[in-house]
Amino acid sequence: MSVAKASSEKSRPSLFWLLAAVVVPLVGWFAKIEVRGGENLPREGAYVLAPNHHSEFDPLTVAVATWRLGRAPRFMAKESLFRVPVLGAAMKATGMVPVTRGKSGASQSMAQANDIVKNARGVIVYPEGTLTRDPDVWPMRGKSGAVRLALAGGIPLIPVAHWGEQQFMPRYGKIKLFPPRRRVTVVIGKPVDMSDFVGREHEKGVLTDATDRVMAEISGLLGQIRGETPPAERWDPTRHGQSETGRM
Repeated sequence: MSVAKASSEKSRPSLFWLLAAVVVPLVGWFAKIEVRGGENLPREGAYVLAPNHHSEFDPLTVAVATWRLGRAPRFMAKESLFRVPVLGAAMKATGMVPVTRGKSGASQSMAQANDIVKNARGVIVYPEGTLTRDPDVWPMRGKSGAVRLALAGGIPLIPVAHWGEQQFMPRYGKIKLFPPRRRVTVVIGKPVDMSDFVGREHEKGVLTDATDRVMAEISGLLGQIRGETPPAERWDPTRHGQSETGRM
């Protein structure tokens, strides 16, 4: 995979350098990552990256792909993790974005968006919120967090699909050390056009429609990788007696 010209946030010395020195070789043992559409990831400025989620390992492959494309990978994470000794300090130092439960979605999104834009950073947000429950491992119904954030700050929302991690760490399965360097494909899509939703965030159904559009884009990209047609209707765990935060 080609290495893109680094942005200023990657070229400046930071804790990311130390993390990359550990994580990149580790991921390289398991995955040979091929990235397509890397030109769709901005080299500078704010963005929201929205990937599918089908393996406990895939945050690492998404992070490495983002790093190799010249940007520092930052994730949205539960606020409680920021209070954990050492881990919390590392998350703060690398600019991870905290999410506080119970806080108004609109006000929280605006504050987060303003910070991302001010610091010209990107953030990776899993719109499904957890591992997909779809029996065929397609993206399931999404949540509105990524859309809220993008609309609040006028930030490009970029869909991402990846496939291949299930070869060495299937959903809820154990990691397989051999054989090494299984192919993982990551496709970066073009920013989702959400211009028709701008200024309408408080209207009924708008965030749902915008989220459905994003999930459709992610599913389409995944279909390209898999060489299959994604299902017309996305899996809804609440209709199948499943929790959205854990297994059945």
